[in-house]
Amino acid sequence: MDTDLFLVLGTAICVLAVPAFVSAFSDSRPPRGAAIMVMIGGGLLVAAVTKHPGGYAINDIPDAVMRVIGHYF
Repeated sequence: MDTDLFLVLGTAICVLAVPAFVSAFSDSRPPRGAAIMVMIGGGLLVAAVTKHPGGYAINDIPDAVMRVIGHYF
């Protein structure tokens, strides 16, 4: 179950980094915060894929999201 949580959190953090990148570039600032978010989210994704037996396929992601939502909510 931990790998599912890592996958979902990593995906969410990487998705939330996109508006931070756009905001930084539109204000002519260096995207430091967004880069840190991508590194954290990417690290979580790599940890999830390497620790899960057999890895994850694209079709497994919605099931992992539903398992995490069902377990924690």
